[in-house]
Amino acid sequence: MVTANDLATAPAEIWGGSVEAANDEAFRRLDDADPWVVDVRPAREVLPAYRDNLVLTSGAPMPWEAYTGGQREALIGGALFEGLAADRDEAIAKFADGRIEIGACHDYNAVGSLAGIYTASMPVFVVENRTHGNVGFCNFYEGKEPRRLNYGCYDEGVHERLEHVNTVLAPVVGEAIRRRGGIALKPMIARALRMGDEVHSRNAAASILFNREILPSVLDMIEDSVPGVRETMLHLAENDYFFLRLSMAAAKASADAMVVPGSTLVSAMAFSCRGFAIKLAGLGDTWFEGPPPIHQGKLFAGHTEDEITWMGGESPITETVGLGGFAQACALSLQDYQGGSPEVMIERNREMYEITHGENSTYRIALFGFRGTPTGVDARKVLDTSVLPVMDVGLAGRDGGQIGAGVIRAPRECFVAALDEHSRRYGQS
Repeated sequence: MVTANDLATAPAEIWGGSVEAANDEAFRRLDDADPWVVDVRPAREVLPAYRDNLVLTSGAPMPWEAYTGGQREALIGGALFEGLAADRDEAIAKFADGRIEIGACHDYNAVGSLAGIYTASMPVFVVENRTHGNVGFCNFYEGKEPRRLNYGCYDEGVHERLEHVNTVLAPVVGEAIRRRGGIALKPMIARALRMGDEVHSRNAAASILFNREILPSVLDMIEDSVPGVRETMLHLAENDYFFLRLSMAAAKASADAMVVPGSTLVSAMAFSCRGFAIKLAGLGDTWFEGPPPIHQGKLFAGHTEDEITWMGGESPITETVGLGGFAQACALSLQDYQGGSPEVMIERNREMYEITHGENSTYRIALFGFRGTPTGVDARKVLDTSVLPVMDVGLAGRDGGQIGAGVIRAPRECFVAALDEHSRRYGQS
């Protein structure tokens, strides 16, 4: 399989001699992906070249001084949680002089929700793409409390919940997965779509299906007196968002297989506190940046529009593979959570067929006669139609925490920059 690094030194020759042939191949690799969750392990044990002083965050790579607001606070919180600094001032000084390193999640085959913080001891889901042999990662869900590290909050309560994840919840889930010999995620996601999820902002059905899948292991673990099993299962039972981290890791492992010289299909979408960015399957690891996304949504009681802020987010990897906003018509109950109406959600979903290369052969929308979800955003079609990709997201507040939910659209500027580079490199687009 060609990797993103290979494209950096490869001659500028388009796969199959045409952009269409390259896009056909990139789409085929995405559609053929077979993601399986096989383990839960601390980041230092499984992420490539991970270092104990490294903190990962969402979006295109930036220097420390470029991080602001909640994303900066989340980085500081991650450093304090990991014991890399004794207090806030020491953490800031160590980030500034490089004693604490910052990395971009995608550079380590990983994705993170909102600020996306990873530290060395934090547990991550390990997802293998058994068709293509690559691996994707996503960090473990913190729980439904609005004040979370990935939403820019760090205090004693956040620390205690993260420690509880590290020492109780993640070890039990990891053991259950290992006892099952891994769990196929693609059929689980396909079934969840038929049960009312889109596996980005709604994961209720998928979380239940995952719990059912690990139940045989859980029963065995109870017989074996494994500690923390009851507590972990109660936690999973009350957290409908738990599966999001699995859908993100599955999407990352699937999308990373798309690398095909000359393709104009989008292989990643993410944002940071500075703005939105995309990658193209034919241009390797290069990010193409634009301003913050366009948004609309529904705020929790007591919050106002002027509180909304951007602190990162890589959950749009789900839309990259035909889920989330590209499967909104599967999850009409989202209107109660993020605003809008069934009619608007259906129209948005239909609109996405105008900018994608094909229809997913596994992920299907019952409301559209089981038509495959629109999959494989083609940057050329985005510019030709002026239809911008839509994504379902949580909305963060300037003082940290989640204050609502809604939809965003990627800015046009990212696609212009990406196709300009594609034309420079390959001479056609």
